[in-house]
This record gives sequence, C-alpha cells and structure tokens, in this order.
Amino acid sequence: MDYLPIFCQLQQKACLLVGGGEVAERKARLLMDAGADITVNAKEFTPQFDLWAKDGKLKQAHGEFSPALLEGVWLVIAATDDENVNDLVFQQASERQIFCNVVDAPKRASFIMPSIIDRSPLMVAVSSGGKSPVLARLLREKLEAILPQHLGQLARLAGDLRQQVKDKFSTITLRRRFWERLFAHDRLAQSLANQDAAMVDKHLTDLFEQPLEQRGEVVLVGAGPGDAGLLTLKGLQQIQQADVVVYDRLVSDDIMNLVRRDAERIFVGKRAGYHCVPQDEINQILLRNARNGKRVVRLKGGDPFIFGRGGEELEVLADDSIAFSVVPGITAASGCSAYSGIPLTHRDYAQSVRLVTGHAKKDTSLDWANLAAEKQTLVFYMGLNQAAEIEAQLIKHGMSKSMPIALVENGTSVQQKVVTGELSALGELALQVESPSLIIVGTVVSLRDKLNWFSAATKK
Repeated sequence: MDYLPIFCQLQQKACLLVGGGEVAERKARLLMDAGADITVNAKEFTPQFDLWAKDGKLKQAHGEFSPALLEGVWLVIAATDDENVNDLVFQQASERQIFCNVVDAPKRASFIMPSIIDRSPLMVAVSSGGKSPVLARLLREKLEAILPQHLGQLARLAGDLRQQVKDKFSTITLRRRFWERLFAHDRLAQSLANQDAAMVDKHLTDLFEQPLEQRGEVVLVGAGPGDAGLLTLKGLQQIQQADVVVYDRLVSDDIMNLVRRDAERIFVGKRAGYHCVPQDEINQILLRNARNGKRVVRLKGGDPFIFGRGGEELEVLADDSIAFSVVPGITAASGCSAYSGIPLTHRDYAQSVRLVTGHAKKDTSLDWANLAAEKQTLVFYMGLNQAAEIEAQLIKHGMSKSMPIALVENGTSVQQKVVTGELSALGELALQVESPSLIIVGTVVSLRDKLNWFSAATKK
C-alpha cells in the first residue's frame, strides 16, 4: 500500500492554500465543501477568490509565502506555478509535521488528493498514487455513472432508521433484505429529493408493514435506439440493480452486456425461427416475477411510451397493485435522425414533427390529409411493410412526389444503413432495407449531405 486512504474531518479547522490561480480555485472549492477555515496566500488572485473573500468564505493573505502562515494550520496545499515556492511550502510544512499536498508533484507531497465521488455522507475516493491521474479520473467518471445521485439522502435516512429496523426485524437476513429494498427504492429516493415528507412516510410505512417477500416491483426502462452510449444514466443504474430483465429484440447486445451478471434474462421478442411472445404472456411474466418479490426491469428499445406498448403493460400492473416506475429512453426518431445527419425540425424547412406508427390497430385509419401538410417532418415507425401504401396515400393527398425521404436501418449502431431518395420511390427503396428501420419524410432529409457525421457516405 503506497498510501493510507483516510477521510479528514476539516470542519472549522484552519487550512492554508498557497496560490491564487485557477488550479488553486479547484482546491479551494474542495476545502470549502469540507467546511474548512481557509486562508489563501498569493501575490495575485483570480476574481473568484476576491468574490469568495468578499462573501466571507475564505481569508486572503496577499504577498510572498511566509512560514508564519503555517501557525495553527492542520493541512496545507501548495498550488502555485512556481516550483521553488511549492518546494518551500512543503519543506516548511514537513518541518512542522503538517500534512502538505503539492499539486501535480506527488513525490514532493505528504498526502495526495484523490478523485472524489461525493454522495455525502457516502464518499468514494479513487487514486492512482499520482502515477496516472487521468486513469483515476476515468474510473471516477464510471463510478459517477453507476452511483445514483440520491444515495446520500438514502444513507442519511438509513442512519435515522437503524434502531427501528433492528427492533422490527429479528434476524440479520431480514434486516439485510429490508436495506436492499430501501436502497433500491427509486420512488422513495425521488420523494426525498422533492422534500415530500408525506410520500416519504408513505413509502417507509409500506416498507415496514408489507411482508418482505411480497415487495416486488417493475421498472419500465427505455434502452434507446441501439448505441449503448445512448442508454440513460438512470437506465444503466436500473439494469444493474435488477433481479430479472425482460427484454425484446430491439435491445442491443451492447446494452445487454451492461445488465447485472447474475440477473435472470427473459427474451420476449421476435427473432428468426422464434415467434414473438404474446403480449398477454409478457404481462404474466411481469406479474409473476413481481409477485415473487423480484425487482423486474422491463427493457424496451427506444422509449417505452412511444409505440412501445409500455402504457398497456403498466395498466396491467396497476390493476394488480404492483409497484412500478418508468425510466424514459431516447426514442428511435430522435436517435436515428441525429445519427443520420437529419434534423427533425429546422426553421427553414419544418416547424413540427409527427411520429406515426405504421403498425396501428386494424380499425385505426391515419389522417393522411394532415400528414401530407407542408412544413413538417414525418417519422414512421414499423412502416416498412406499408411503405408503398404510405407513398401512395401521401402523394394522393397532395404531397410532392419529389419530397426527400430516408430509410434508416439499425439506426445509431455500427451497422446503421441509410437509404435516401424521393417519395415516389419509397415503396421500391423499402426493399433495400430490413427491419428494424425508420422512415423519415420531409425536406429536412435534404440536409443529410451536409450534416452527415456518423457514416462515411450517403447512400442513394
């Protein structure tokens, strides 16, 4: 062990920061967050230091560094751009047995500053011992993505509940199960964040009164259009906490690789040689696992509330009094158009956008006259099989045969394929792509030649 990791309690303790530049500003912010009594010594200060001093957040000591400034100090940070000054600060601090950090010079420091993930009172620190600060920063960013922002509030609440949990649950196993449920309870965390005391009390009452084995829930998560990088932070957190993940074919392998390794995975989508699981059966899978006390994530491609039948599944859960929540995802229209270099709206071309399903109920007809109106962009989901009909109806109701169109297959993935052309050829062009594909109709498609950034060339 090159360094002993410790957490210092610096509330109202005197600390000296030598340096008045931008690097020193970053260190000052950390010390202020820790509640330290800060004195900053420098010949010149950035305007931010002047504002902090004016607000009483720190004291300024103008001029050269003097060893007298170390009197009564608990901790020192040297953050000047003069190595000689930094060396002097370290030397004088060491002689007085005061811990000193020298910025960007770990070998000349008695302590180093780690990368910090702050979920107070929960704190996580990452350090490479000064060998590779960029690596430490990258690890911190990964941990930031994994750890929800609300963990600190839950940690404080847990401290207040410890005795009550001990009194209520007689065994360590039951207590552990209770804490696991509490820390994974998103609606409780949201209520804490909103300072909604009534809802916090309600959720806690439910946690304490309902049998632990019956406390299952379902989280409906939008996986985005394909690129795993477009999965939301909250979506990532949910799939890494799930006991069961129920997913369909539009969820990419890259995203499934992020799922908690020991979670049960249930595929309910359509693939070659495998028939789609009926919606009623999917509903029963969700109900059965939630009733068994499992934390279930229903993972859907795109956004579950945009042609994803998410509302239908939640109605079934609500009718059975199963707790549920929703994590939106980036819908295919937004993701595929962005990765194709096609803005859905543009001041010169389209002032509105319509998302249209090409796979509606049999007794549902589209308002083709309004869809054929000018100055708008149309995005058809699941419309490949109806491409010829879409072409015919839009032209019949007044849309120009030369209207630019694009078909995007496997949008946002490395397999993305974009075929462009004119409306009069839509039915023919649809034969060049496979599902899942999106159809975009509108003059904004003409911007693809200029704005295409993701793929090498436009295909026509």
